[in-house]
Amino acid sequence: MTASNPFVDPNIASQTTELSPNYAIPAVLVFAGLPLILVQPIAAGVVSIFGLFLVYQAATIRLVFTATDLEVYRSQEKFRTFPYQEWQDWQVFWFAFPVLFYFKEVKSIHFLPVLFDVKMLRTCLEKYIPLKHK
Repeated sequence: MTASNPFVDPNIASQTTELSPNYAIPAVLVFAGLPLILVQPIAAGVVSIFGLFLVYQAATIRLVFTATDLEVYRSQEKFRTFPYQEWQDWQVFWFAFPVLFYFKEVKSIHFLPVLFDVKMLRTCLEKYIPLKHK
């Protein structure tokens, strides 16, 4: 739970869960680019730049679970809101080394790289959006 979270209104902070950032995927991409320099310098640059982009995303984007919505914050400003009542499905791919979070709403499908605490993500998903097949 978040008590003094700069991303969330303090009046509702006790009712929310903010996911901590996780830099595993960005780090793997940045470090994977290093040996690629010897084999394919252009590919190494692309992979490393994408990894650095994900480092920035992990540092600036937060997912916050509230009682009714998943809120996405970018640099302390609410960017998007996804009401749970519109969710139809969700999945975390490759839970042993999670890289992708998928969820489907009534009108759209979303894929997000896992740039946050995946255990807390799964806990929140199971709490707020329990699915029959999970």
